Amino acid sequence: MSQTTLCFDFGNTRLKCAVFDGNSLKELLVLENDHDDTIQQLIQQYRPAKSILSSVVNHNPGIEPLLAATTRFHKLNHTSKLPITTPVGKPEDIGADRLAMVVAAVYLFPGKNNLVVGLGTAITYNFVNKYHEFVGGSISPGMEMRFKSLHHYTAKLPLVKKDWNLSLIGYDTRTNILSGVILGMAKEIDGIIEFYDEKYTNFNVLLTGGDTPFFVYHLKNKIFADPNLIYKGLYAISEHNNV
Repeated sequence: MSQTTLCFDFGNTRLKCAVFDGNSLKELLVLENDHDDTIQQLIQQYRPAKSILSSVVNHNPGIEPLLAATTRFHKLNHTSKLPITTPVGKPEDIGADRLAMVVAAVYLFPGKNNLVVGLGTAITYNFVNKYHEFVGGSISPGMEMRFKSLHHYTAKLPLVKKDWNLSLIGYDTRTNILSGVILGMAKEIDGIIEFYDEKYTNFNVLLTGGDTPFFVYHLKNKIFADPNLIYKGLYAISEHNNV
């Protein structure tokens, strides 16, 4: 008999919850807030046996005892039991979301050098080697951050919203910005991938995050794209820690 697991991912832009039935992702929810009532409503609706929280924001502390009282709850952090090691200077500073992404990569592609590119508020490049050591990576501004920076730090450039429909040569200010931001990011990602590819053999690239669909067709490198990778990683960590 399968069990329901709630996997909470609280990022800088959105609060999300993935609903798993057994190991199958059944539903992805965007939460309006993290109030006790909101979490209690989810518990009553889905009656989860397990739950896990990945948070990179200052969330409502009351939800942790609430989840612990009603489910087998785990809060992801650097002390969690993971199928990876983190030989870095300050493992406590590693974002929980980055841990979840690299764990998913190890479960999907064990024994490979994996670069996980997370496309969210920021772009994170997360490298876990074939020995399952998460040795770090790099961080750069994400798409929304780039749009907002162009608007904020100039007098006349508008705030542009992301759009699928773009061309190499923009024909007005809006399409010039779309081309510069999205195609510029694509070339950045390709360039970083090439640096890793030159250094490592048995190399694999995974692309994930909410902005993944904007870049899949603009990247020249072969990638494994899965916008829901972080939730699959959270589920795997929950199974490993909520026994």
